[in-house]
Amino acid sequence: MMRKFTKLGLLAAASILATAPAQADSLKDAIAADMPSLMDIYRDLHSNPELSGEEVRTAAKLAAEARRLGYTVTEKVGGTGVVAVMENGEGPTVMLRADMDGLPLEEKTGLAFASKIQAKTRQGNDTFVMHACGHDTHMTGWVATARQLAARKAEWSGTLVMILQPAEETGEGAMAMLEDGLYTRFPKPDYALAFHDAAGAPAGYIGYAPGFALANVDSVDIQVKGVGGHGAYPHTTKDPVVLASRIVGSLQTLVSREIDPQDPAVVTVGSFQAGSKHNIISDEALLLITVRSYGDATRAKLLDGIKRIARGEAIAAGMPEDRMPVVTLREAEFTPATYNSPEFSIEMAKLFETRFGKDRVVQSKPVMGGEDFSRYRRADENIKSMIFWVGGVPMAEYQASVAEGTKLPSLHSPFWAPDAETVITTGAEALTAATLQIMKK
Repeated sequence: MMRKFTKLGLLAAASILATAPAQADSLKDAIAADMPSLMDIYRDLHSNPELSGEEVRTAAKLAAEARRLGYTVTEKVGGTGVVAVMENGEGPTVMLRADMDGLPLEEKTGLAFASKIQAKTRQGNDTFVMHACGHDTHMTGWVATARQLAARKAEWSGTLVMILQPAEETGEGAMAMLEDGLYTRFPKPDYALAFHDAAGAPAGYIGYAPGFALANVDSVDIQVKGVGGHGAYPHTTKDPVVLASRIVGSLQTLVSREIDPQDPAVVTVGSFQAGSKHNIISDEALLLITVRSYGDATRAKLLDGIKRIARGEAIAAGMPEDRMPVVTLREAEFTPATYNSPEFSIEMAKLFETRFGKDRVVQSKPVMGGEDFSRYRRADENIKSMIFWVGGVPMAEYQASVAEGTKLPSLHSPFWAPDAETVITTGAEALTAATLQIMKK
């Protein structure tokens, strides 16, 4: 029977986890012994987040840690990225990745070490900064894994490439590192692994999705042109608000009537901007759209459909050719779908089941969020790749949410405060065990 990330199923398993006796295990025990030091690193990272592409302090701190462990470290790859390599004889090349950037958000968790950092956005606006997506747990888990693998060189053979990636939140970092020679200046991986904390599962649970795990993410702007004028005399104008509204309505048919119902897709108009005064019909409106899909063919169909609908509605409204809507695809912000190599993912899931118990490892549904970890496999589809989820909701909060029906903070919420110690120990143990299995002597 296939297990899913469902609240009732996880709640039942949670009671088993809470009462399960601890068993001696050298890897688990070593990570546990290291946790005081790791939590110092975590609290420092959490208190000092940096925006996408500006992870200077973060990168320097963790690069120094990797050098101390004996890795050959290169900084400023793809901007602020770090590549730490350890060669240990013949064998496969395994790449482990963690992302570094925070979000422009004011933290409201109430933690004693909550971020109070402020910075300027690329647009020059002042903002607070917070690790609201858990990248601080990813980085600390990365350090824990780096330590364990450096200490266990007698157990593995091959080449380890550990990378710290900038700008995941803006979808730029992986591409920047690849374009800066990640696969030419450094050993190209045979395997790529990463984990991400999850705000919908209890702390310590592992979720995996063979095949598509996260979606293609596209941002599309539609500049809807019109002919402005006085609101009292609409017959003398071509109202872009009405035309843009028609476009918004027709866009709903793209998913509901043009895409196979069993092929997930999303077209969401996130912003509708037009006008400045009650009695003025503006000469322009702007629609900002997010588009989600899995397969490349579905993505192309959605993007072509948006262009067709925008033009078709403008023609129906009697707009002249020189006032047709302008559809702009923000290619630089595109994040391709994340595809977990199916057989490899199932193999790793079985390993996790053996180590953590079947009740803590569940096959989860793919989601429509995006992750540029996808680009590492997309650059060479011979690479066996997997990103998995590590539940981060403190157990008591998760159980209360199920019992009382209360909503939990999501990723990117100013209130998101994962059970960091459990996320870090679980993620590090899983990454280390997977690497030791792949590179076993």
